[in-house]
Amino acid sequence: MVDEPEQSMEQVIRDDGRYPPEAFVFLHEGLSRAVRDVHGTSPPPGQHHVSGPDLCEALRNLAIEKWGLLAPAVLGRWNIHATIDFGNMVYLLVNNNFMRKTDEDSIEDFRDVYDFEKAFDISDDFELQE
Repeated sequence: MVDEPEQSMEQVIRDDGRYPPEAFVFLHEGLSRAVRDVHGTSPPPGQHHVSGPDLCEALRNLAIEKWGLLAPAVLGRWNIHATIDFGNMVYLLVNNNFMRKTDEDSIEDFRDVYDFEKAFDISDDFELQE
């Protein structure tokens, strides 16, 4: 059985101070997307585990959809500069009983999933029209 959190999620996030609450809203949106990407649009009720790399990919795609070329700037403003930052956010929630992990999961699953500079370089996707 999972222990109940001792503080509110917002208080845990603010006390930690590394990432703003808005970054965790984005994390939640990305988690929902990752679950949908991995398990489909109408998975059966219950736990829907996704891996660290799956979550990182969903967050990358979501950031590009939301902010395009500005994605690195938005994430950087939230102190997110590498995929390990997503892992730090997830494990802050795991360690405070707001999320669960499997025995096989590790924060290392989030390390160097992709290079931010390359992953968010979508300039080739845009073509200037005369």
